[in-house]
Amino acid sequence: MKKMSVRSAWPFIITVAALSFPISGVFDTATIFLDRVPWYFGAVVVLFIVLIGAVFDMVGVASAAAQETPFHAMASKRIFGAKRAIFIVRNAEKVSSIASDVVGDIAGVLSGAGALAVAVQLQRSLGTHGWMEELTIILVTAFITSFTVGFKAIGKTLAIQSPTPIVLFAARVLESFLQTERSLSYIRSRKTIPPKKGSIHK
Repeated sequence: MKKMSVRSAWPFIITVAALSFPISGVFDTATIFLDRVPWYFGAVVVLFIVLIGAVFDMVGVASAAAQETPFHAMASKRIFGAKRAIFIVRNAEKVSSIASDVVGDIAGVLSGAGALAVAVQLQRSLGTHGWMEELTIILVTAFITSFTVGFKAIGKTLAIQSPTPIVLFAARVLESFLQTERSLSYIRSRKTIPPKKGSIHK
């Protein structure tokens, strides 16, 4: 894993801080809508946010725990995603920061906000009042918080025990996305190229 000095890390730190703004905005927008939807729909959204945070947190830990050697052997056999996995391991500090600190932490914070919105909606649907109203909100938020912590703990345990397959899977997903993006860019560029003189188009 390549280590960065504090001075050389400043551009990356600024980039990560700037990147966290739109990502947080997207997640936060999702939690705002939870005040206007049924509690069961909101619970699904919160669960989705929790899973996203746990998965990215797992990838961040796995990238820091993985070694390059297995991926070099895979790359020699031309296994899909192996070269991208080497890139991830070599840039583990950056990958871990983006996956765990940006996406993972933001998802964790906003899942708590979403849990409160779901709890309020559930309380309204049950029509509870007084101490039952407070108890309902406390129980729902506590359950979702423990659910979040549990999923993150499972993800980190798997990442430490089996970092290689996790990094390879993440590399394959990333490589597939990049290949699709390159294909779409090529198609768009072909459409913008003017036809040659004398060519026949049907």
